[in-house]
Amino acid sequence: MKLISIIIIAAAVGCGDRQGRVPTDPRPAPTQEDLIQRNKDALRQEERDIDRFVKRSGLPFLNSPRGVRYVILRDRPGPPVLPDQWVTIHYRVELLSGDTAYSTAANGPESFLVERDDVESGLHEAVQLLSPGDSAVFIMPSFRAHGLTGDQDRIPMRSSLVYRVGLVKAVGAPR
Repeated sequence: MKLISIIIIAAAVGCGDRQGRVPTDPRPAPTQEDLIQRNKDALRQEERDIDRFVKRSGLPFLNSPRGVRYVILRDRPGPPVLPDQWVTIHYRVELLSGDTAYSTAANGPESFLVERDDVESGLHEAVQLLSPGDSAVFIMPSFRAHGLTGDQDRIPMRSSLVYRVGLVKAVGAPR
């Protein structure tokens, strides 16, 4: 009798489905072509958003070869910034909506090494369009700013950014 009880308990426990059923998604996984098309659509939408911002601003923005739009507001005489120079800038980073994400107003200017430091690739390009004393507005598409993921803090994913930059100084001569 003891043996029969053990067999019945073992059979009952052994018949349990521990993995359970995994629900299936009836939608097929997107193909590589689908993902490429979605990305192209997102880039076109981002370009339209930037175009609307430019039109609302009324400023005569120019286009750089790498996708940054810019307008120089104050143009001082002097040599432009070169790679490997340390630059010091004041800036305000805004979303296209006008919301400020970051600013140097509270803590003073910031410095970085052009083409070397870990700042947005668009900012490296932008400061090389300036001379000390210049100020400008730059619009950076997401691929030249914080990219697909944003900065995980104040800048949402796939956000174009407006940089209002004043170049305080550029030091160190390239060799």
